[in-house]
Amino acid sequence: MGPLTYLFPLFILFCPTHSRTTPQPPKTTLLDVVSSLQKANNVVAFTRHNRPQARQQEPSLLSSFAIHLHPRASVQKPSHSDYKSLTLARLARDSARVMALQTRLDLALNRVTNSDLHPAESASALEANALQGPIVSGTSQGSGEYFLRVGIGKPASQAYVVLDTGSDVSWIQCAPCSECYQQSDPIFDPLSSSSYAPIHCDALQCKSLDLSECRNGTCLYEVSYGDGSYTVGEFATETLTLGAASVANVAIGCGHNNDGLFVGAAGLLGLGGGALSFPAQVNATSFSYCLVDRDSDAVSTLEFDSQLPRNAVTAPLLRNPELDTFYYLGLKGISVGGEALEVPNASFEVDATGGGGIIVDSGTAVTRLRSEVYEKLREAFVRGTKGLPKAKGVSLFDTCYDLSSRDSVEVPTVSFRFPGGRELPLPAKNYLIPVDSTGTFCLAFAPTTSSLSIIGNVQQQGTRVGFDIANSLVGFAANSC
Repeated sequence: MGPLTYLFPLFILFCPTHSRTTPQPPKTTLLDVVSSLQKANNVVAFTRHNRPQARQQEPSLLSSFAIHLHPRASVQKPSHSDYKSLTLARLARDSARVMALQTRLDLALNRVTNSDLHPAESASALEANALQGPIVSGTSQGSGEYFLRVGIGKPASQAYVVLDTGSDVSWIQCAPCSECYQQSDPIFDPLSSSSYAPIHCDALQCKSLDLSECRNGTCLYEVSYGDGSYTVGEFATETLTLGAASVANVAIGCGHNNDGLFVGAAGLLGLGGGALSFPAQVNATSFSYCLVDRDSDAVSTLEFDSQLPRNAVTAPLLRNPELDTFYYLGLKGISVGGEALEVPNASFEVDATGGGGIIVDSGTAVTRLRSEVYEKLREAFVRGTKGLPKAKGVSLFDTCYDLSSRDSVEVPTVSFRFPGGRELPLPAKNYLIPVDSTGTFCLAFAPTTSSLSIIGNVQQQGTRVGFDIANSLVGFAANSC
């Protein structure tokens, strides 16, 4: 299809004023303990009862190129009796997600494909079987992803899909199902859509897949995520409707055999940097999203080719020649309490082999840092919180506090530092989070033994994150949901 600008007016994503040095952030930040616990209690109380289904009306058009995002507490029936069990489920899901990303990079660096790992399984599975949209939090389902409401086909069948900057191929579960996991919406039936068209084996979209097979001239796909999740089916073009805008001939997977931890969603919208990603297919020069609080029911937006707020802090958007899917960030360092951590610059850089670096990912919940960096951050944070009562660690969190007797606490400010003196201070609620409803809060960073670091969505909450693909910039605008 033609460039996206044929459909919408095009805005400049980043203004020159964004590049100036940002003011020095305060050394400490206030955490509202009461507010955080109220949200934790509310989300569990809300999921315990029979809730009305989310309203199905189309979201209003917010700009010429934007769609709503919001946390969705009613995607599927509740499965958590208390906030701690919900937290543990989220962290288990998050660990699987991180493993999947690390595996994807390891395979790319070693020139290994999924078919090299399990050729027999892959072949048998394949043979057997305004641009804008609302985003919702999947927290109540036990996952860290955010969800987007899209229309699929003509006439459009509404479904929730995972918003994912860490993958390229978009797909949905399709009837007839050889194997499908539970989702909140009816399974999409391609026979009900007049715009559904299978892709031929010799088409460029089919050749761009990492793993494909040919059956009776039709392209079959398989995508595995490294955590045991997978989708297998027919590769086809279809019309996708996001908000008030429709885009024809988008290549998507129609999965007849699917399994994994997608938790209520009908599929996935791939926003990665590869040729098959949704932004690439619609020739978007930029896109941005804002992820609302994981425990709220507020609404935000996913926007394409739209203007980022003027208060955006920008950093270099880097690409790994070994893997074009991930969005790497030019991060200079991290400061805690106004003091920069003493870590080598190489801690955040992609090395000559394609290893290392730090990516921005919408699907990972908790930011992962290389072990030596995390230890420095933890030490600095603990020094700045000597007056707070300690609590036992919870799951992957090893630095926790008992704040049950506090209304608010002052904690060291954690900031990301970018080239040119730019700095992004995080709100305290984005790194000291409740893990139960009784007052246990933990530092929401975690170490990784992998060379790959990840900025997760807990740290991104309430911040509009923009990817200026044309100018190789990432922008962060606080309080811009």
